[in-house]
Parts: sequence; C-alpha cells; structure tokens
Amino acid sequence: MRQVRLGQTDLRVSVIGFGTWAFGGDWGAVDLRESEHAIHHALDLGINLFDTAHGYGFGLAERLLGKALRERSRREDVVIATKGGLRLEGDRLLRDAGGQRLREGVEESLRNLGTDYIDLYQVHWPDPHTPPEETAGVLEELVGEGKIRHIGVSNHDAEQLAALARFGRVEALQPPYHLFRRDIEETVLPYAAAHDIGVLVYGPLAHGLLSGRLTEFTTFDADDWRSKSPDFTGEAFGKNLAVVRRLEQAAREWGIGLPQLSVAWTLADPAVHVAIVGARRPAQLDGTTPAAGIRLSEADLRTIDAILAQAVPVWGPHPEGM
Repeated sequence: MRQVRLGQTDLRVSVIGFGTWAFGGDWGAVDLRESEHAIHHALDLGINLFDTAHGYGFGLAERLLGKALRERSRREDVVIATKGGLRLEGDRLLRDAGGQRLREGVEESLRNLGTDYIDLYQVHWPDPHTPPEETAGVLEELVGEGKIRHIGVSNHDAEQLAALARFGRVEALQPPYHLFRRDIEETVLPYAAAHDIGVLVYGPLAHGLLSGRLTEFTTFDADDWRSKSPDFTGEAFGKNLAVVRRLEQAAREWGIGLPQLSVAWTLADPAVHVAIVGARRPAQLDGTTPAAGIRLSEADLRTIDAILAQAVPVWGPHPEGM
C-alpha cells in the first residue's frame, strides 16, 4: 500500500484509510465479528490509518476499533484518527466544540480506544456557538499534555479553517468528497494545499451510490440514515443512477471496477492525501483498495467530467438531520 506524509505532520499514512462510521449504527445493524474481520483485513492489505469518531454510536465504533487493532497490531504501527465535538441532549445531536466538551471527549475516546494517545484528533463539525480561540486553545493544551499528537477538523470550509488557524494549528482536514459532491474544489482544497494541510476525504463512494449495488428498487432499513435522505429517493436518485451506469461502462472499458474508479478519482487531486473507505465485511475492501495503484489520465478525467454533466449533487447528512 502506497504511503504519503500527511500534510505538515510527521505521520506516514496509507493513501487508503479505513473508516468506521458504519460501526456506530447509523447504517443499520452491525455484525461485530464481521466488522473485526474487516479491520484485520485492512491491516493485511497495508492500511495503517484508521478513522473513527466518538459520535459514531457514542463509543461503539471506537471500542470496536480499539479491540480489533489491539488483537492484530502494535500501537506504534497504526495511525488512529478520531473526532469529537458532538454531544447528545436527550434525543438531539448537538455541535459542541467548547473546551469542556472537547476535553471530556478526548478522555472518553482514549478509554474507548484503549490507548494513551490519539494520533489525530479532529473537530467533527464546525460549532458556530463556540469562539475559535476557545476550541484552538484547549486542543493545543491537549497536545502539550501528550493526549493528542496532531490537530485537525472535519466538515469545515476555508473561512472556518482560517478562523481556527488564527489561534492554533490546523494540520488536517476531513471533508466529504466524491464524484457527486465537488464543492471543496473551489476554495477548500486550494486553501489546504496553500497551507500544507493534510486532506483525508470521506465518502468517496457517495455513501453507496458508487458501489454499483444500488438500483431503482433498492430500499434501506429504517435504521439506515439513507432511508430518510432525499439523496436516495425520487427523481434525483433516478437521474444519478443513470450517471452511475455510464460511469460503470467507462470503468469496464478501462479494466477496473466502479468503486476503484471512484476512489482513484478522489486521489487524483494533488491536494488530497487519503481517501477513507468504509467496510462492514472484508470482501468490500478488495473492491476499493486497488485504487491506491490506479492513476487516471487527463483524458480519463475529462471523460468522467463529461459523464457527470447530468449528475445531481449528493450532499449527505449533517448532525441535526441524523
């Protein structure tokens, strides 16, 4: 597995990262044994970056990941990234990047993961109610205490990145990025490149749309967030499935699978360091990880752009909508 340096950090990471969002329950029931096997298979394939979040089941995903990694790897051989800054108030999911919540969240994540340090700690969502100097200040304190090694954010735009960077370091960014969502190309990726920020993109398969498995007749379980999402129902969904079929045809002509094309496309942008892929079963990784060795030509990228001219943007969820 090809590795790169993550932005300005000292972290050497695989260009394919393993994501654990599905282990928190937002995508339906979780088979713990299969999930552990998927993590072990990721290690066998050379993946060393594992991304999770306290908000993925509020400890469920972190505990599963920590246990599986301890069974098969030395702590110093893996890079663990997690996220904080969300809390539950009754049944409401709220953004909270205040000092107290971030400090509590780091302690909870350390216990869940079974480790005494986190390689990359990321603010999960921007919090408009907390001053950036408060967020940056507590993160710097946690670095000084050795509890986290590097600081990042997720789902932040360029303006929010700049606001936080005035008061502390921002070494990594985790935005959504896939063939049906390209808004970060305008300002976010240029900002990250200019400031040597490591970029780990999530959702390269457009939340399953680019898996090649969905059809007009696909239904989702009630506990799968997609069952309530306008991205996966109605006219827009039908239009995008037609685009997916054209992308599949292009992938076949190039001798690769659609998931490989989709992940390789995200890595084709020089500002992107890592594509995070999820897998609930080991075999799912075999369909995506070969993308690490695929280089799409300029002609290939132009062909893809032409196909995407008929696409409808797919935005995905946000905390208040989960």
